[in-house]
Amino acid sequence: MHFRSWEILEKLSCEYKQPDIKLKQMVKKGELIKVIRGLYEEDRSTPPYLLAGAIYGPSYISFEYALSRYGLIPERVSTITSATYRKGKNKTYETPFGTFSYSDIPALAYPHEVTLEEENGQVFQVALPEKALCDTLYKERPVGSIKALQTLMFEDLRIDKDVFNNLDKDKLFSLAALYTKRNLQLLTRMREP
Repeated sequence: MHFRSWEILEKLSCEYKQPDIKLKQMVKKGELIKVIRGLYEEDRSTPPYLLAGAIYGPSYISFEYALSRYGLIPERVSTITSATYRKGKNKTYETPFGTFSYSDIPALAYPHEVTLEEENGQVFQVALPEKALCDTLYKERPVGSIKALQTLMFEDLRIDKDVFNNLDKDKLFSLAALYTKRNLQLLTRMREP
């Protein structure tokens, strides 16, 4: 379970005169792991994706990590990739639990087709497959034609055509309309590959 520093200090202040020193001792002894400034985890075996929303937010898991999770791309992705909005810049955090990367998408598209999942009593947000694909295409360089988009998707990104064909096209196309980028405008005009 992860904790904010103020939560830990509040608990420690009941028993210790200098809770901040006790917190440093707990980190030094390995009782707590410092994830980033102000965020601590007590269990070294915590899957990194459970920490993504606490490290930087609001955010939800998307892009390559979600595409891999749903079998849309064949690669196993180790960096936890997440979507944010109105942050104005990409952020990357190197932590004892791995690398976490955050990229903006349009605010209009942000709240749609994201689900809450629970694991080991912890809740995290992840994009549904259609949303992860739209987020990824938004982040990619713009292309000029449907043929170029197909090359981007099926050759460059290595999207699995069978998995793509099984996506909910109504959901995919309605999501794509929420982004203001050529890649997603082209996606709405794409036929089955």
